[in-house]
Amino acid sequence: MRAEDSSLWNEPLEAQKLMRERQGLEEGIAAVKGLTQALEDNIGLIELGEEEGDESVVAEAETAIRSMRGEAKARQIETLLSGEADANDTYLEVHAGAGGTESQDWASMLLRMYTRWAERRRFKVEVLEVHDGEEAGIKSATLLVKGHNAYGWLKTESGVHRLVRISPYDSNARRHTSFASVWVYPVIDDTIEIDVSESDVRIDTYRSSGSGGQHVNTTDSAVRITHLATGIAVACQAERSQHKNKAKAWEMLRSRLYEEELKKREAVANATEASKSDIGWGHQIRSYVLQPYQLVKDLRTGVESTSPSSVLDGDLDDFMEASLSQRIEGGAGEAVADID
Repeated sequence: MRAEDSSLWNEPLEAQKLMRERQGLEEGIAAVKGLTQALEDNIGLIELGEEEGDESVVAEAETAIRSMRGEAKARQIETLLSGEADANDTYLEVHAGAGGTESQDWASMLLRMYTRWAERRRFKVEVLEVHDGEEAGIKSATLLVKGHNAYGWLKTESGVHRLVRISPYDSNARRHTSFASVWVYPVIDDTIEIDVSESDVRIDTYRSSGSGGQHVNTTDSAVRITHLATGIAVACQAERSQHKNKAKAWEMLRSRLYEEELKKREAVANATEASKSDIGWGHQIRSYVLQPYQLVKDLRTGVESTSPSSVLDGDLDDFMEASLSQRIEGGAGEAVADID
């Protein structure tokens, strides 16, 4: 086996990647074997209990089998996180749509929602860039979410998110519709080569608008890099040093370009699947209605929640599981989400 080749550690990054992959496979195989054995044991107990007329044994075994469904569902979802970059850390950008304060407030609500979701999974979250709104909320922000399968979980969240509510900024208490977009792309490691040079980009520096002390706010430490051929732009202002922000922005740009290539591959792979033809990056994916009724609905899978407050507090797993399943299985998203 390659993992037992002593020369493997001559390339530490490749070795670490291989060992993580091996560990994941071993854990997955052990889990499946454990579930299979437990199922067989409990079926045997049911048969024995029925033969002997012992209803308590039958009931206990049936309860055990029902309790296995949660673990089986978790393992089922894990099989959906097998894409090329799914195991990686990820960047997540939020951008307010047109509409001024309303959309900027909605963008800040989305930023909080994803931060809370990540915290629930014990992922580490770093704020790389924030552009505050004029009165409230944010114009844009970029998070770095660190954790195993962070990109795999979040990748289907890219798109436009719609909010309907009674505006807290409208003195006439009218209902407003606001839009904000989310973009998710994976952090890439040194084993993935993305060829881009300074002649391919425009680099701008500007004054940071976030918190961080006098130095951050009074010098041009923030950096924005724009890829001229594609128009892709990334920005970082997390560090006090312009040099560090520039280095991080280069990492983000390479990740965006890599994600762009993943999109192209996915488009080719799904070209013949009519069920996926209307699922595109940047399209409206989910509606959050707070008034006149309470409902969050994913427009791709049909999955709904009548508790918007829970969803906005980070309860997103059902939506993510369904969209992951739909992306891979071509429309089976609701089946996964409906398992109780």
